[in-house]
Amino acid sequence: MESLHKKGYSQIPGVNFTDVFSPVVKHSSIRALLGIVAMHDLELLDVKTVFLDGELEEDIYMQQPEGFTVSEKYDYVCLLKKSLYSLKQSPRQWYKRFDSFMTSHDFKTSSFDSCVYFKKNNNGSFMYLLLYVDDMLIASKNKGEIRKVKSQLSEEFEMKDLGAAKKILGMETLRDRKASKLYLSQKEYIEKVLCRFNMQSAKPVSTPLAAYFRLSSALSPQSDDEIEYMSHVPYSSTVGSLMYAMILRYLRGTTDVCLQFGRTRDGFIGYVDTDFAGDLDRRRSLTGCVFTIGGCAISWKATLQTAVALSTTEAKYMAITEACKEAISLKRLFSELNEDLQINTVFRDSQSAIFLIKDQMFHERTKYIDVWYHFVRDIIARGDIVVSKISTHENPVDMMTKSLPITKFEHCLDFVSVHC
Repeated sequence: MESLHKKGYSQIPGVNFTDVFSPVVKHSSIRALLGIVAMHDLELLDVKTVFLDGELEEDIYMQQPEGFTVSEKYDYVCLLKKSLYSLKQSPRQWYKRFDSFMTSHDFKTSSFDSCVYFKKNNNGSFMYLLLYVDDMLIASKNKGEIRKVKSQLSEEFEMKDLGAAKKILGMETLRDRKASKLYLSQKEYIEKVLCRFNMQSAKPVSTPLAAYFRLSSALSPQSDDEIEYMSHVPYSSTVGSLMYAMILRYLRGTTDVCLQFGRTRDGFIGYVDTDFAGDLDRRRSLTGCVFTIGGCAISWKATLQTAVALSTTEAKYMAITEACKEAISLKRLFSELNEDLQINTVFRDSQSAIFLIKDQMFHERTKYIDVWYHFVRDIIARGDIVVSKISTHENPVDMMTKSLPITKFEHCLDFVSVHC
C-alpha cells in the first residue's frame, strides 16, 4: 500500500492505517496495585519511556519536513521507517512493541487488563508493571529486581526514571510507610477545574446534591429565553471536566479529601444498591456498586440499567448480576497478582432479591428479565460468590444511587476509606 500524505496528519481509514486501538491500564487496576503496595509495603516507582520507535505495518509517505528539505529533490517524499506522534496508529504500534518486549522477558499479561504485567522472581517475590501509553508504574518488594527490570527497559527504550511514584495520571500519591498507608489525591486537578469555571471562591457544600434533589428533563430550559441564556453557560464543558470528580461547590470544600489504601478491614468485599425507577424520564433503575480490598475502595460505578425493571426485586436482582460480574473479574485480577483472597462477598439490602437468586424455580414475575442476567444463579450455586444481606444504614453504595443527608453521606465515605 503506497500513498502520499502531507506530513502524516491526513491519514485516511482503509487507505494508510487499519488498527489504531491501543489499550491503557484501567483505573481499577491502578487502585488494585496501590492497595497491594500499601498492604505489603512494596516499592513503587514511576518510569517514563518514549514511544516513537514503534514499527509500522503500512507504507506511509510524508512531505519533507520544514527545515530539512533537500532543495534539488523538492518533489521527493519521505518513507517513514518508524512511527511518529502524529500517526494514528503510533500508540498501538508502540504498545505491540512494548508488549513483545515484556513477554520476551518472562512477564505475563493479565487476562483482566492487557496493560497489567506481572512476573514471579526467583526468590518467590512478585514484580508488577502497569502501562499507560508511555508511562508506567513498577512495584516489587525487592529493590534489586526493580533495578534489573529498569536496566532491561533502558537497553531497549529511551526512558526516564522518575523515582518513587508521586503522580499517577494527574493524581497525587502520598505515602506514610510507618502507618502502612498510601493516599491518592486529586487536589491539583480539582483546583484547576474550579479555576476554569470561576468557582474557586464558591461557598462549599457538604454533599454533591441536596437530599431532595431529583434530576429530570423537566429541569431543562423550556422557553426560548431560557435556551438562549443556557447556551452561554459551559455546562457540557463542565461535565466533561468532571470525569473523575463531582459537583463543583462540593469539590470546593473537599480538595483535601483522599482515597486511602492500607488494611482497615480484611478481605475483598463488594456492596451493591439500586434506586428503583430512579430515571424520572424513562423509568429505568440505577445500579450502584463499590468493591473494597482491606476496606479501601478500588472499583465503583453508578449506571442506569439497560432495561426497565417491573419491580424493585427485579431491579435489585439485575444489580446483583452486574456486581457479580465485576467481582469475578477483580477476583481473577488479584489471583493473577498473587493475592489469595477469600470467596467474594457481595452485600445488598434486599432479602427478596437474594431469595430470587438462590431459588432456581421459575417465577412468573421474573419471566421478563433477560436470560443473561440469570447466570448469577450458577455463580452463587458454585460458591464463587457469596451474596449476603446488609442493613440499609450500613450500605455505602447508597451515596452512588441517591442523594443523602450529610451524616449518612459522610458515613458512606468513611466506610470505603475516603478521608481528609
